Amino acid sequence: MVDSLPTDASEPMPLQLRIYDTASRKVREFTPLREGKVSIYLCGATVQSIPHIGHVRSGVAFDVLRRWLLAQGYDVAFVRNVTDIDDKILTKAAENNRPWWEWAATHERAFTWAYDQLGVLPPSVEPRATGHVPQMIEYMQRIIDNGHGYAADGNVYAQPASIENYGFLSGQKLDELDQGESAGTGKKDPRDFTMWKAAKPGEPAWDTPWGRGRPGWHIECSAMATNYLGGEFDIHAGGLDLQFPHHENEAAQATAAGDGFAQYWMHNGWVTMSGEKMSKSLGNVLSVPNILEKVRPVELRYYLGSGHYRSMLEYSESALAEAAAGYRRIEKFLLRAASYLAAIEDDAPASADEQAPRGPEQLVAVGQWPEAFAEKMNDDLAVPQALAVIHDAVREGNKALEVKDTETVMRVAGQVRAMMNVLGVDPFGEHWLEQTMAGQGSSAAMTALDSLVQDDLQRRAEARAEKNWAVADEVRDRLTAAGIEVTDTADGAQWSLKE
Repeated sequence: MVDSLPTDASEPMPLQLRIYDTASRKVREFTPLREGKVSIYLCGATVQSIPHIGHVRSGVAFDVLRRWLLAQGYDVAFVRNVTDIDDKILTKAAENNRPWWEWAATHERAFTWAYDQLGVLPPSVEPRATGHVPQMIEYMQRIIDNGHGYAADGNVYAQPASIENYGFLSGQKLDELDQGESAGTGKKDPRDFTMWKAAKPGEPAWDTPWGRGRPGWHIECSAMATNYLGGEFDIHAGGLDLQFPHHENEAAQATAAGDGFAQYWMHNGWVTMSGEKMSKSLGNVLSVPNILEKVRPVELRYYLGSGHYRSMLEYSESALAEAAAGYRRIEKFLLRAASYLAAIEDDAPASADEQAPRGPEQLVAVGQWPEAFAEKMNDDLAVPQALAVIHDAVREGNKALEVKDTETVMRVAGQVRAMMNVLGVDPFGEHWLEQTMAGQGSSAAMTALDSLVQDDLQRRAEARAEKNWAVADEVRDRLTAAGIEVTDTADGAQWSLKE
């Protein structure tokens, strides 16, 4: 479920979004094909293994895009496919002596689990390649009828040399073209690429007019994207490594079939380690389950979404820890604001119709993001700069808590929730609330503890200002002994319960 994001697209906000379009190599104003509606196709997982953090980065990156559009009242059709038939799936299933369909289904569930752990919204539809063979056959027939494809020995090929504007997306030149695939039987030109593979002994196969076989990678997405979103749609998204040959060939097939296809192309950068893209061995170390032993799911999502989506995200344990600490500073402010507002309610005179104490998600209502945040998000989803706006707001809110400025606390906390909600990491949002409150104790107990600790932190701050280091250290040591960790930040001293 989308936390507090409007789904009624009857009155969407004027769209001022600018996005980098890979095809044109420039930032373009985004104008949807249909007013009030946005259509997005994201190349999803090839379900061959347990997902690592490189696999799920695109899910997080384009979930932020989707949330930003939803938050402005747009009706978003979001299609994310599952590639459940592929050379790698067949190879790995055989290596492990498992049926290919079981191997694919097992790892599809692992990806679904990972997306859910990270709070990625479920897609509008999640089509599997194996469920769309009839659409692929129809698409290939159109390409053949238009003179841009042919069948040979049970294989079906597309001919880039005959397709207008081939290479527009990746910059590939026809005279230097290498599809990176093995030479199939009956190819007329080594630059041609495979849309359908003739059946081989022991492999799954489907009937077609050209003989039994199985789909090639590229035809799967062309057929599924247009089946759900139509011949023309707004945005095609995916990882940078898919730009060629996959996305180039998807676009070529669409052109050959007579479809306009995607109006904008968006690509996210890789997660790297020591400058290298995730490898098989690193993927095992940096699998989502393994990383979630180090940080909470919301902290991993915050980390994966904290860089600009087009940049490479260099993984290190220190970078992960730094991101987690940054998230906790925001979370801590919201918890303090909720405790402060709960204490005000507790001190108010009782009324005849007094209700049960309200939870933090009710005490701190989602407000409206500031214009500075919108400006950053509209600038090609500049999340690092948008996070700077959030942290500025947190500093303002912490100062307001110090002087008990209730109006400012409520306004700023509401703004922070609105901004964090867009990024999919609102601590009080439906997906994360239970995790946020786990280990926090009861609201009343935390309110009382916060009041006591704040008194000690104020005493410590005064001692530090007077350069009375002995008293300052004594206060800190006493809090540490009580299981309370004190961290000095640009926002002042922050406290948390030790894990």
